[in-house]
Amino acid sequence: MNEDVAEVSSQNDSPAPERVSAASELAPRLDQCALLLDIDGTLLDLAPTPREVWVPPGLATTLNRLRKKTAGALALVSGRSLNDIDRIFFPALFPAVGGHGAEMRLAADGEAVAAHAPPMDQELKRRLAAIANLSPGILLEDKGYSLALHYRLAPHAEQAIYEAVSLIRADLPDAPIEVLPGKCVCEIKHSGFNKASGVIELMSHPPFKGRRPIFIGDDVTDESVFAIMPGFGGLSISVGRRAAGVAHHFDAPGEVRAWLAGLLDGETAAE
Repeated sequence: MNEDVAEVSSQNDSPAPERVSAASELAPRLDQCALLLDIDGTLLDLAPTPREVWVPPGLATTLNRLRKKTAGALALVSGRSLNDIDRIFFPALFPAVGGHGAEMRLAADGEAVAAHAPPMDQELKRRLAAIANLSPGILLEDKGYSLALHYRLAPHAEQAIYEAVSLIRADLPDAPIEVLPGKCVCEIKHSGFNKASGVIELMSHPPFKGRRPIFIGDDVTDESVFAIMPGFGGLSISVGRRAAGVAHHFDAPGEVRAWLAGLLDGETAAE
């Protein structure tokens, strides 16, 4: 097993991302690293609607074992709210950054902390929510700190959705909002926080503080976290696409799950 995550892979030394498999040499010391994991499209396969995403058998057990091996330094980093994360993984609970950095829980049995993000203005949220009426296939998801318009069931509505959002932004040029394009989803949130700001806050607290983070993500919203990993001496891995600036990538969430399970196998062999 390699002694140092930085020795395994350096973002500066690897200009072209490489495909990572479960049998890869990428094997960090779990007692020295922090595992930061996006959920949708990274740990879990995408589904037609957010409510249909499911956790494969054994994944929660793997994550709990890794959380213990890292002395608690494993966290889920998601655009989903903490309540929604808990719903998906029920009855398991994990440290998490939720709502694109709006919410945080440092321990599985802890309370939410560092929730500095203000909620969206209700009138603005009402106007944005009305965009869902453009097509029966558009699914509206109110996350509290953000609003998501899912159009996986209505792909023809993509352009109309973004045009409607642009008109609202033009009408309210001073509204502190940010539009996050994703995989068949347009998400609008309050500006001033993102997944990166949430991870920065997370890494300032034990048990994450002082460890080398390994962040795995798949979408545009994960790019802000990819960008800050070098500052922590950490490692970024993208899923499904070769994201700019990352050292490695997985082809699909199934490979991520297999790699995580393989980390436990490696630890057992080293004991």
